Amino acid sequence: MQDKQHVGVIGGGIIGICAAISLLDTGHRVTLIERDAPGQATSFGNAGIISPWSIIPQAMPGIWKQIPGMLLRPNGPAGVSMRQGPGYLPWLIRFLRESRLDRAQANSDAMQLLCGDAVTLYRELLRGTGHDDLIADAMYVHAFRDARNADLSSLGYKMRRQKGADLERIDAADLRDLEPNLSHDFQAAILIKGQARARDPGRLGTVLANKIKALGGQICRETVRDLTPVSGGWDVITNMGTHPFDKVVLAAGIWSAELLRRFNISLPLAAERGYHVSFGDADLHLNNSIMDTDAHAVASSMDGGVRIAGVAEFTGIDAPPNPGRLRALKQIAQSMIPDLKHKTPDTWMGIRPSFPDSLPLIEECKDLPGLICAFGHSHYGLMMAPKTGRIVADIATGTPTNIDLSPFRAARF
Repeated sequence: MQDKQHVGVIGGGIIGICAAISLLDTGHRVTLIERDAPGQATSFGNAGIISPWSIIPQAMPGIWKQIPGMLLRPNGPAGVSMRQGPGYLPWLIRFLRESRLDRAQANSDAMQLLCGDAVTLYRELLRGTGHDDLIADAMYVHAFRDARNADLSSLGYKMRRQKGADLERIDAADLRDLEPNLSHDFQAAILIKGQARARDPGRLGTVLANKIKALGGQICRETVRDLTPVSGGWDVITNMGTHPFDKVVLAAGIWSAELLRRFNISLPLAAERGYHVSFGDADLHLNNSIMDTDAHAVASSMDGGVRIAGVAEFTGIDAPPNPGRLRALKQIAQSMIPDLKHKTPDTWMGIRPSFPDSLPLIEECKDLPGLICAFGHSHYGLMMAPKTGRIVADIATGTPTNIDLSPFRAARF
């Protein structure tokens, strides 16, 4: 690597932020380009889970039986726009192919490569910022209304245990002791231990973005219009002008695929919208992150109140938030935590960039030297970001990695 190569990072979500820090740590000059305040878009609205054991892909054996119920239930965890739905059919076909047992196991192995060190790596990223308390130890509590479904021998839990996860099943009485504010409708839970949670994902993004500047990096609040290869590097064209770089990291989430289309690169990247409701006036505290396994929604206490995040909605990128989805999520929140009844939440919607196998794209484009892709992290961006950032820095410096990166290459499609 030439000394002090200038790398442009397109995208200021948590993936781009972690990539920028890792690049600065390896001696690059870095400019991060983001339209909004860094870390305040999709990264802001997640459930805050930082789990080495969120390694179960969305496409699992038997999922095809569950999809109709997910889509048709009024308060179901998934939805497809009637207008946009046909356009997602090729993606869905790929998704179902990935649900074969062999594919699910291989995808889980690859997810563990990115998630396994997440807690440790976040604590390293926060070191010296004065905000170490943004990461708090916590368990991930999978809560069940039907105790029969809290089965440690089911495939997802079995896969976690085979990889070393510490799991425990508890009954209703122990669950009430652990989380007294949770509805008594829940009759059992499975505890996933050895995890953490972000007390404020938006604040985490702000703190780490400030670290970029403290390390000598630059942040430009601009909208990227195009990128063009030039002799010895790349030009990034924004609404404010042209930025020349030696290399570029494309970490712009769902908008990354659009920027690649000009190079005739087509990828099965879906715009999967997620929602959250946040109750800032809730006088209660959850000790851990809690998933309602029926609704596939996650509740967690944060510095700004109690947040419940969920829903996978497939529709147009520019479509407005669906008020029905927000109403349903509010109802789910109040069914999980009765003390939230009669309270009015703040609401949010963001877009997850999702590939059918739950894995991101992380590689230098084969025919476009100097263009490094790092996007498509689906539901797992917060957990996968620190490791992704380190891999991006290794690719940029030509440093051999000690892991197999083939599961994250475009050739898999």
